[in-house]
Amino acid sequence: MPKTNDAALAAFISAKTEIDAMLERLAALSAEHFECSPEHVNWGDVGTLEHYRARLREIIDMAFREGEHAD
Repeated sequence: MPKTNDAALAAFISAKTEIDAMLERLAALSAEHFECSPEHVNWGDVGTLEHYRARLREIIDMAFREGEHAD
């Protein structure tokens, strides 16, 4: 009897669905300038955004085999 990958496929779709939801939430937050108005931006906000950027850069580098993850 051939093996199926139904369980793996279900887990993959579940993870992808969660990632899609996270990206949608992040895009909405970005559209709102991460809830920072220009009059109230401070260096703490910059640090927080830089932290987000660094984590996203790490993910992008892994996903596209760039940066330290380049072949």
